Amino acid sequence: MGKFKINKLDIEGVFTVEPTVFGDERGYFMETYNENDFKAEGINLKFVQDNQSKSSKGVLRGLHFQYTQPQGKLVRVIKGSVFDVAVDLRKDSPTYGKWVGEILTEENNKQLFIPEGFAHGFLVLSDVAEFVYKCTDFYNPDDEGGILYNDSDIAIDWPIDEVGEENLLLSEKDLNWKPLKDTPVDF
Repeated sequence: MGKFKINKLDIEGVFTVEPTVFGDERGYFMETYNENDFKAEGINLKFVQDNQSKSSKGVLRGLHFQYTQPQGKLVRVIKGSVFDVAVDLRKDSPTYGKWVGEILTEENNKQLFIPEGFAHGFLVLSDVAEFVYKCTDFYNPDDEGGILYNDSDIAIDWPIDEVGEENLLLSEKDLNWKPLKDTPVDF
């Protein structure tokens, strides 16, 4: 698959994508997604919505999912850096309740694929981060669910020390999610 390096992570279905970057003194070029190349690797995805967000250092978004319209997401950072997290909510999975995390930066160009049936969140590590992602289903605010970001049973090792706990910024909604054990996650 020459243009992309696919790295499977410790949870089935979650992987990173590292595009080939062609650069010279003028700048660079890279493909960030190519349906044919992904299919050649056995990755059959249909994306229906692209999103972009901008956040400042210390912003923590998540952990979000949708119940009846679960979204797979191919996420990347185009400015700055974030710590990105996927939590397995598939009850029949041997890794149910486990998490994986990756540092995504504008320099490493790494992307993370989070499959349907996962909660997703990220912490902004740089002064500003611009985050883009492709989704396999449409966002539906009435379908949204969430897990408390600091659920002790999941025990995500957020790099909060890099931003300072006093600088953490979460929405009221994200602060009020319940732990996984108190959240129905039937998709």
